[in-house]
Amino acid sequence: MAVEAISHADDQMQECIDNCLEAAQVCEWCADACADEGEAMAECIRLCRDVADLATLHARFMARNSRYHADLASICADACEACAEECAQHDHDHCQACAELLPVCAETCREMAAH
Repeated sequence: MAVEAISHADDQMQECIDNCLEAAQVCEWCADACADEGEAMAECIRLCRDVADLATLHARFMARNSRYHADLASICADACEACAEECAQHDHDHCQACAELLPVCAETCREMAAH
């Protein structure tokens, strides 16, 4: 069965799922790359790891239509925004990728929080 066949996942939810999974991937890349950059990147690593975990969990909650997905959406959006702000302060490609992608994820998560 294709993902599109999940009856409760409308276009808005599917977009958020996709954004969350992409956010998790870019944050895992960024956290791993930042580990080689030294102690100055500790906060970036922490926030990226939080986003990766929260975004993945949020995608899973939406996929199974959990009654808690809207609550988690708000927390995921907060984490994405904080991480994007931190990553924007660093010139590394991986940080800039997070800074660009995470606001998009935060926006769709905010929409899911109101859903």
